[in-house]
Amino acid sequence: MAKIQLKSDNINPFGGLFSIFKQFDRSGLRQTIDSALGKRGTTKAAFTYGDVFASLFGSYLCGGDCIEDLMDVKSFWDGRDKLRVCSSDVALRTLRKLSCDNVTYKSTQDKSYDFNTNERMNTLLLKCLAVTGQLGRGDCVSLDFDHQFIAADKKDAKYSYKKADGYFPGVASIGGLIVGVENRDGNANVKFHQADTLERIFTRLETECGVLVENFRADCGSFSEDILKMVSGHCEHFYIRASNCQSRRTEFMEHGDWTEVTIGGQQCGVTSFKFDSMLPELNLRLVVQRTPVTDEDPDAEPEGLFGTEYVYRCIVTNDWDKSERDIICYYNKRGASERNFDCQNNDFGWARLPFSFLKENTVFLIATAMLKNFYLYLLGILDGRVKGLDRTARLKRFLRCFVIVPAKWIKSGRRNVLNLYTRRRIYLELAC
Repeated sequence: MAKIQLKSDNINPFGGLFSIFKQFDRSGLRQTIDSALGKRGTTKAAFTYGDVFASLFGSYLCGGDCIEDLMDVKSFWDGRDKLRVCSSDVALRTLRKLSCDNVTYKSTQDKSYDFNTNERMNTLLLKCLAVTGQLGRGDCVSLDFDHQFIAADKKDAKYSYKKADGYFPGVASIGGLIVGVENRDGNANVKFHQADTLERIFTRLETECGVLVENFRADCGSFSEDILKMVSGHCEHFYIRASNCQSRRTEFMEHGDWTEVTIGGQQCGVTSFKFDSMLPELNLRLVVQRTPVTDEDPDAEPEGLFGTEYVYRCIVTNDWDKSERDIICYYNKRGASERNFDCQNNDFGWARLPFSFLKENTVFLIATAMLKNFYLYLLGILDGRVKGLDRTARLKRFLRCFVIVPAKWIKSGRRNVLNLYTRRRIYLELAC
């Protein structure tokens, strides 16, 4: 029978975090954060904003579920090799002070809705992407936009049609990178003042990063005249899911010129119409896909009256060059950007917001969006250098393959030395 011995040696399981802290400094993130936010305190003993963000990032990259888990990181790393890890209380106070007041809009029904844009933090989000080289001047990108309902039992959370209290932030992304977050009440209609939100996001990308938005994709929550008009002035092409109406469905069912194609392994018909029911001066095109109900979803509401019954889906665009199939396939790729929400909720704390008010939670959403972008930066460095890691790895795999390595601090020659119990030299390469 095996014998078990308990050892009191101070060994930490997250030795890979040392290299992550070094990359945080080397990437220029610390300097960028401190430069953008200024001094946090008046004495040398005060933690800088860079210290606070590095501590927060380190906690979640070690698998933390909430800000309070930061204390598990602090006990081992703080004060070693000039590393400064703040407490969870300091992190919470710092994020709270970075909040800005809400903006209240009134609807035509005289109802009030609170929005929080936090221009300062959203600008910092883009500056961090620029300094790490993840976005560069002159880049032509595809921008995706969507709203994500975050259930939260907070003091100012509003009841949503999702049948829960929470917030409904609008999130813009370029691939896996999050480039803009603006928070709003959970009961606010997604189209309400969305044009203003998108205008700010486009303007920041153009002024802060010099990025050119070539294509824009969004769901039917962005299908309105003011949004289409605003978006058309900031990108070359846009692809927005259009909502159906009875007159359109009748036109689709009477239309006879359908091209049969295969999309996603599914046989369907596609065609195009000139879309002039709004903004005729933009020369818009309506791309329609029809799929037999039996192939799609037996429980779906049928659109036909006789013979084969179809489900119709529409995309409004100003692109007349691509084929219907190419436009539909390109639009469907926005599903990859929607996986950002799953990653943020499960890996980076969006499912457990720390504050009681919308304006403070907005800071947390943007701070953890910065963390997600930094995480992708780390994956780019480690891709092909650590077995099992690539640019699409989720946090659980990152923890297992890189972060989790036994570590112990020892004294040698009046210096702190970190012993890592591994044969992989990647940690030396990243730390030196």
